[in-house]
Amino acid sequence: MTPRPRRKAAAPGQDDGGPPPVDDYASHVLDVVDSIPPGRVMSYGDIAEYLGAGPGPRQVGRVMAVYGGAVPWWRVIHSDGTPAPGHDSVALRHYLAEGTPLRSARPPVRVDMRRARWPGKC
Repeated sequence: MTPRPRRKAAAPGQDDGGPPPVDDYASHVLDVVDSIPPGRVMSYGDIAEYLGAGPGPRQVGRVMAVYGGAVPWWRVIHSDGTPAPGHDSVALRHYLAEGTPLRSARPPVRVDMRRARWPGKC
């Protein structure tokens, strides 16, 4: 995968209003999310475990909250199969379009983790 370009930081004391520059950990998280095939998912914990030593699932969630709009965010879900809070309807449209196995298409939307979980690159 090609490395993500780093955004220039604002001068000290200035805030350009955008997200902070992408650090190495965030770049790795986003690369993993980019690699999840259509119709498959990983949990926040799956991604943290896949990346090995370092921050855990909460930090993956933080990366997704700040930068997730640039990647297929609906493929990163809670370990119980539910998408990020408040994103059920948009995520459901993506799941149906990609053929993601579901346990429930009614609120709360729930992905079938046994069938849809992607183990990462082998």
